[in-house]
Amino acid sequence: MRSPRTAVATEVASALGQARGAARAAAAGAAEALADSELRLRNTEDDVLRLRDELAVGLAAARAVSTDAAGTTLAARTATIRALVTTAAPGAASAAWDGWTPSRPERGTAPALYRIGAVSPDIPALLPLLDHAHLAIEGDPTKAVGVVATLLLRALGGTAPGGLRLSVYDPEQLGGSLAGFAALSPAGLASFYGPGALTGLLDELVEEIRRIHETVLAGEYTSLRELAATTGRRPEPWRVAVLLGDGSIGDSVDDLSDRQRAQLDRIARTGAACGVHLITVGVPTTPAETVDLDNRTTSVTGPMRISLDPAPPAELITRTCRGIAEIVAAGPAPGVFADLLPEKLWTESSAAGLVAPIGEAADGRLVDLALGDAPPHALIGGPSGSGKTNLLYAWLGALCSRYSPDELELYLLDFKEGVSFARFARGRRDESWLPHVRLVGVNVNSDREFGLALLRFLAGELRRRAEAAKLHEATKLEELRTEDPGGRWPRIVAVIDEFQVLLTTMRDPVSAEATDLMEDLARRGRSQGIHLVLASQDIGGIEALWGRSALVSQFTLRIALPKARRMMAENNVVSDVIPRYHAVVNPDSGVLPANKVVRVPDAGSRQVWEDLQRRLWGMRSPDAPEPILFDGSHVPPLPRHTPDGGRDPVAWVGQTIDVQARPAHVRLGRTPGRNLAVLGTRVGEACSVLGAAVLSLARQHAPGTARFTVVCLEPDAVDAASTVIGHLWSAGHTGAALRDDVVEVLRELAADDSGDPHYLIVYAVDAAASRLAGQGHVNLRRVMQSGPERRTHVLGWWRSVSRLKDDLGGTAAKLDVVGAWVALDVHGNELASLYPGQGGPAWYPRENRALFFDRAHHRVPEIMIPYEVH
Repeated sequence: MRSPRTAVATEVASALGQARGAARAAAAGAAEALADSELRLRNTEDDVLRLRDELAVGLAAARAVSTDAAGTTLAARTATIRALVTTAAPGAASAAWDGWTPSRPERGTAPALYRIGAVSPDIPALLPLLDHAHLAIEGDPTKAVGVVATLLLRALGGTAPGGLRLSVYDPEQLGGSLAGFAALSPAGLASFYGPGALTGLLDELVEEIRRIHETVLAGEYTSLRELAATTGRRPEPWRVAVLLGDGSIGDSVDDLSDRQRAQLDRIARTGAACGVHLITVGVPTTPAETVDLDNRTTSVTGPMRISLDPAPPAELITRTCRGIAEIVAAGPAPGVFADLLPEKLWTESSAAGLVAPIGEAADGRLVDLALGDAPPHALIGGPSGSGKTNLLYAWLGALCSRYSPDELELYLLDFKEGVSFARFARGRRDESWLPHVRLVGVNVNSDREFGLALLRFLAGELRRRAEAAKLHEATKLEELRTEDPGGRWPRIVAVIDEFQVLLTTMRDPVSAEATDLMEDLARRGRSQGIHLVLASQDIGGIEALWGRSALVSQFTLRIALPKARRMMAENNVVSDVIPRYHAVVNPDSGVLPANKVVRVPDAGSRQVWEDLQRRLWGMRSPDAPEPILFDGSHVPPLPRHTPDGGRDPVAWVGQTIDVQARPAHVRLGRTPGRNLAVLGTRVGEACSVLGAAVLSLARQHAPGTARFTVVCLEPDAVDAASTVIGHLWSAGHTGAALRDDVVEVLRELAADDSGDPHYLIVYAVDAAASRLAGQGHVNLRRVMQSGPERRTHVLGWWRSVSRLKDDLGGTAAKLDVVGAWVALDVHGNELASLYPGQGGPAWYPRENRALFFDRAHHRVPEIMIPYEVH
């Protein structure tokens, strides 16, 4: 297959041949121009861009004298060549000044040719510049400045803001010749040099070229143009130095000092490959393309005379330069997310570790982040708005595109009030999910218990892997995968954003346990392929973190975003000066020599992530499990499936706050105390708990095999109780009844010894205290004490613990008849009499949360979310 360059050269050669044949008999001058172009084609076939312009000149001359017979063919060829010219000098590179605006080429490239005038009404006069040539302008200085202004504005308009920097040596006018471009100076994009500064400028340009050859090209590429074409990234801006000659420089090479001449020659020979270009006026430069203003010719157009375009309006120059400076002053643009993605997805093995790029360094090369034996865990810091979430998106995208779900599993938890990770789970708008993700927790700023549950789960997984490693006599995950090739041992990465919420103080039971678990995971997780990534706005005040040297020392990979505090060693303050979309990556616990400053791509765009996620989702295994989504702001609905209680029925009362999102349940067997008490004044939540319990029980009994009696003593709960009765009837339990004669109901149940399952559900039991006085209370206690043995169970709601005690016998009441309870807006110290420990549990009520305790199964209570029941 021919290369594009060869194909264009062939097209040029063919066009030259046809043009030469049509013009030979008509005009010797045209034939000479065409012959000269053909000779250049043979000598410089690689410089396709120059040939395009030269051929256009030849065709224009030939067309002017061609015969009618040849006219049609020439017109067609002229259209082809004009199209090629349009490709080489698009948009701002050739557009007329009226309505001219900057235009952006593909990233890392610039137009190869720029218009300065025309050789005919149809064919523009174009000159090469960026990545191709230097320019030497000779003749009328006034016209020369206009040509320079034209070239500079077109070059600025054809590159990304900040992609081109100007250096202007103007000793006579002190920068006034190109004053409009001074608007670039505040952004550091333009510098002006006066008398006596030429040597310093030339030395500066030579040093720039040396640095790029040594540290950027590094022998791997011959030019920045080649690097950009190969990698799609250009790590260095173009630099154009304008030398406006005057008497101090003179009109010949002899007027330059030996040092100046030597430096100028070095720049002319080697600068273009490094993106350093000269535009000289009155300063002979070789090699360079030339413009002879007196004869109106250029080295590109040969003998054909050109008509110069007018210089750009001063107001247009100033406005354009000011706009570019404002964009640059706002901060550098982010990198491109696509740069982090491999050519082929899911080709890497995580056996030895995880390696993926996070962004590009100053030299344009991608910088990798590694998680494995060293470094094992990462700490990310940066204040609000510094880009933590964006960095996490970029890193996760790079990881998930390289490693399949069998190589990598993710557990993502966000403690701040937001849904940063929700996009990785199925949503209402997008049914796809990220196949690597096993758990997503969002809006959990008030549910620290969920973070603790995640750490407990990871600790269990660590034990499981350690036991397997011991069985196979392996010391780390890589060896285990070798010894057990049939097992599934992906690396696990747990990301906890704003993790400081979990570690508020060492005196808090949740924080204390979380810190212990985190330290164990950090110390032993590396060998079993479990890695922690902790992110925070400010880690400086986290006592539980810095108070455990054994914990913080495990987080050797440090990533500091702009203005991050205490992330690095004390003498490492680089994060104080980096701009937005940048980060300091340090794999050696923050010591200064290990720093790498990285430009991070913009990975936050939903469209960017949807495209990648849908590709990965489409590649997932048919049996891939959907991620569990825990949303702290969401009230879960009562699950639709039937509880599997085995021999004993199970009443679901809510959803536990844990990784598996299990239903919190009460097993109602034939043992003493198998009753449920709901405690608190929140009507809606109490109704939800009782409703979920009743409906889940109903699913476990065939119609007619169990009785449900509902008593509602709270007017605000009548609608909820009626809804429950409706559901029971719909399920075939037509014997279910809503009654208000609680005294009679209790008398019947106290005498019932049929042994058939019977559930008494009472809304606001304490509301009937006066009616139950005496025998009513006796029957209530009898039913709760002996009922479970006869398969009769009470599910009741009391609006306070003290009222429950009063109904069960006052201060001498035996509360062991309450085998399980759910506390709503009841403080922990009020639950002391229902709790086996010293004092009450550590519980502070909050909305849509409840404390659940079953004395038959729990050592300590667990927090749950009451289900939503409609």
